[in-house]
Amino acid sequence: MTKALIVIDVQNDFCPGGKLAVEGGDEIIARINALMSEFEVVVLTQDWHPAGHSSFASSHEGAAAFTQIHMEYGVQTLWPDHCVQGSKGAEFHADLAVDRAQMVIRKGFRAAVDSYSAFFENDHKITTGLAGYLRDRGVEELTFVGLATDFCVAWSALDAAKLGFKVTVLEGACRAIDLDGSLAAARDAMRAAGVTLEH
Repeated sequence: MTKALIVIDVQNDFCPGGKLAVEGGDEIIARINALMSEFEVVVLTQDWHPAGHSSFASSHEGAAAFTQIHMEYGVQTLWPDHCVQGSKGAEFHADLAVDRAQMVIRKGFRAAVDSYSAFFENDHKITTGLAGYLRDRGVEELTFVGLATDFCVAWSALDAAKLGFKVTVLEGACRAIDLDGSLAAARDAMRAAGVTLEH
């Protein structure tokens, strides 16, 4: 069975000092680099937003970051501006072994819809093409690491499980935002979907 490591959004803006820093986000990089040699397939995802993206609080007059609004495709958390295309913040962290990956999936590049998952945008309709790539490579089992556990990692893992992959999340190689209990909710949802949570 071919196995893939999916490394979610290890970018400067999600690491300490970034615009949407996840506490300890840089602490997981050495372990992720070590894991890469254990997998035949390594895929990186990269948040890649145009300036003025609809998920940015700054795009909605009077709106505060980390509040929620209703978009055409459902509830959307509003974020500080982050991972803007071509910016230093959107770059992968310098310590990440980017050269070991065979594919980079850029997500969130459509201005009107956010994209947490490596497989679908937040409307759950527009695909990234990752599932097809993995199937063409004969991959059946996925291990997720990266940032952040309770948003992009969890959404990716849940979609992977729905798509029929065997899914593991290595929580020790992830870090969470934990916004209003979002980490506990994400863990519950992943367990319910059959995702294996390991440290």
